[in-house]
Amino acid sequence: MKFTFLKAEWRKLAIANYSINPDILKKYLPSNTELDLWEGKCYVSLVGFMFLNTKMMGIKVPFHVNFEEVNLRFYVKHLENGVWKRGVVFIKELVPKSALTLVANTLYKEHYQTVPMNHTWIENESEIEVNYNWEMDKSNQSFIVKSENRLLEIPEESEAEFITEHYWGYTKITENKTFEYEVTHPRWKIYTVKEFQLEVDFKLNYGTDFEILNQLQPISVFLAEGSEITVENKKTI
Repeated sequence: MKFTFLKAEWRKLAIANYSINPDILKKYLPSNTELDLWEGKCYVSLVGFMFLNTKMMGIKVPFHVNFEEVNLRFYVKHLENGVWKRGVVFIKELVPKSALTLVANTLYKEHYQTVPMNHTWIENESEIEVNYNWEMDKSNQSFIVKSENRLLEIPEESEAEFITEHYWGYTKITENKTFEYEVTHPRWKIYTVKEFQLEVDFKLNYGTDFEILNQLQPISVFLAEGSEITVENKKTI
């Protein structure tokens, strides 16, 4: 029976994409999934965005309705009844609200961490600037994107479609057990990014396996408007 665990809006998603050696991700890969590549490249993405109007199990939890999230994720696929289901795996999800961390880590075995966070959105007729800031071990981190203020359709079979059109989440529980959950939302639109600034220590935030990202530049950066979303109840595969 389908059960909606979480309903919210995800808005102004700043997405920085890196190509890395797929061997780095092997120990994080859930069973019954395989890496989903784009034109032969293995991607990880840093994603900052806002949760708005959040309800967990139909309830708005006080002080946990609107908040920031920054996560590091990679892309996988799972074959079910001859059909590939495309999804994401999260290395870690940073949020400023402890209740969501407790629930997500307990029920979904995710990798949430609660840290101080804030954001600013600056918008005029021609330009949008989004700025996501957080503190990790007393070190300030930030992800800033400036874009044109004009929404565009995402081209089919494009890199942006690959990054945004994943509708399943997978979590490694053990070497042989994986949680799967569905994320529903309409097809998103994007803005044309003009410039970006990343002040992120990937080793500090995500561990030594991802220290290599400190020496790399993103191969692409997107700003998606986002939409209403749901996260459905999990199942074991």
